[in-house]
Amino acid sequence: MIFSKSRNSEKSTVLRSKENPTKEEAKQAIRTLLLWAGENPEREGLLKTPERVIKAYGELFGGYSQSVEDILGTVFKDVSGYDEPVLIKDISFFSHCEHHMVPIIGKAHVAYQPDGQVIGLSKVSRTVEVFARRLQTQEAMTAQIADAFDRHLKPRGVAVLIEAEHLCMTMRGVQKQGSTTVTIALRGMYKSDKNAQASFMKMVEG
Repeated sequence: MIFSKSRNSEKSTVLRSKENPTKEEAKQAIRTLLLWAGENPEREGLLKTPERVIKAYGELFGGYSQSVEDILGTVFKDVSGYDEPVLIKDISFFSHCEHHMVPIIGKAHVAYQPDGQVIGLSKVSRTVEVFARRLQTQEAMTAQIADAFDRHLKPRGVAVLIEAEHLCMTMRGVQKQGSTTVTIALRGMYKSDKNAQASFMKMVEG
């Protein structure tokens, strides 16, 4: 399979070739994993599991087939002179750790300081979803979201804060239940202006 993916790219592309696995080959891979785990893929409860897993993965990793450019391509310039921060808090998301392919469950807080144009509020959540529905590290996902808004919306500043629980820490390994990881990415005035940073954190906490 030929697979082209840049860590900082907004859209990862699978290049179709004769080597690309078919749906049946993917299902066989699931059967192999079931056997490796000690299960019997032929027992009644597991007969349709490979089909269900393939369908579920199509949803869970749907971000690879989506483009942020399509989502953020439309802006609104009739803002009546509004130039104060726009903050969307508590955007729930589910992602998957690229190291173990187990869930990351968290919330994102995204703020930007408009510079003559704004974006539809639902598109902020949709942008978070695009990056969440890929194999990720939390650090990379935080930076990718900030860069996407900075590039397409061209605001005076962008701030992204993500709080998440990594099941690779709670289900396996050190098994530290309840631990939360916090990451933050700042662009423009939020990076250079300490007062803007403090205001963002106060709005998130409030």
